[in-house]
Amino acid sequence: MRRVKLSFADLKVDFCNRGRALQQVEEFAERGTWHPIVVFGPEGCGKTAWLKQTAETLRELGFEAIYIDPMRKDFVANTDIEELAKKFAEAVSEAVGIAEVKLATLAIDAVKWLISRWGRGRVAVLVDDVFQAIGIDKAARYVKALLGLVEYPPEGYEKIVVIAATSEGVSRWEIGRHRWAEITPIWNMGRRGFEELYEELPDPKPSFEEAWKLTGGNPEMLARLRQANWDVDEVVARLIKMKRLRDLARKWKPYLKEAVEDPDNVYEKDHPEEFKKELITNNLIVYDMYDRDLKLWIDQPPPERDVETGIGKYVAWQTPLHREAVRRAMA
Repeated sequence: MRRVKLSFADLKVDFCNRGRALQQVEEFAERGTWHPIVVFGPEGCGKTAWLKQTAETLRELGFEAIYIDPMRKDFVANTDIEELAKKFAEAVSEAVGIAEVKLATLAIDAVKWLISRWGRGRVAVLVDDVFQAIGIDKAARYVKALLGLVEYPPEGYEKIVVIAATSEGVSRWEIGRHRWAEITPIWNMGRRGFEELYEELPDPKPSFEEAWKLTGGNPEMLARLRQANWDVDEVVARLIKMKRLRDLARKWKPYLKEAVEDPDNVYEKDHPEEFKKELITNNLIVYDMYDRDLKLWIDQPPPERDVETGIGKYVAWQTPLHREAVRRAMA
């Protein structure tokens, strides 16, 4: 199976080992998806890389596979139909704010066209960060439209695979109010795959163990560290500013201290709902973690508890660097 080339920091790297996730893609191809699969996980955990590899894997399995990222105005149309590729290119050229919505709509229309107009029977649509593009308030309606592709597709289809990925913690709850999707978590990379990615980086660099303890297997945090010449203080300072953590610390300091000590305190103690929502909305934690049953996760689940990287049974910091940024914001 061909591994796609991906941009990582200032390098081009091959898709790194997520063996079980690719096996799951083959299972999706064999039976189709009976509901849209909405995959959520930490920012920068590798959802985009997995979706791009999924598009390539499905193409090799005989699917017309379309990958769309409305926020980055990016698309991969694994199809020989020039008219469809042209529509995507035209949408990308639109003004900011219009292009994102057009691409999100095209993701749905493309499946209908491929089946009804061009007689393609094995079709996949993979949509990345779409809820950020169209707004959380429209997330459930969009998922219902995706469900319509599965339940009421044009005649003549054989298999349909529909996957949407999000980092938005709030969108999980908005979509989950309905029974229109299979909401499935994915975590940061496991040690083996992350080490494969780490080895792609040229020296000088910190030891693998240090990189793991800082990032918890999150590729984006590894890239940020490299961009900062491995200056942890710079990366943490940028996180504090980007997520306005000093404001958060002034407002919720007693509760944040407990969360830094043990993320499960957010779940188990009587913390205000507004506090929990701010942590989720700011993509600092993943709240109400799924059981670590393999069947419930894309790829490998995280451990049930890992104090070093900030993972609890019910709540986890998205990365150790997120936890460290909150810790320093309270100082």
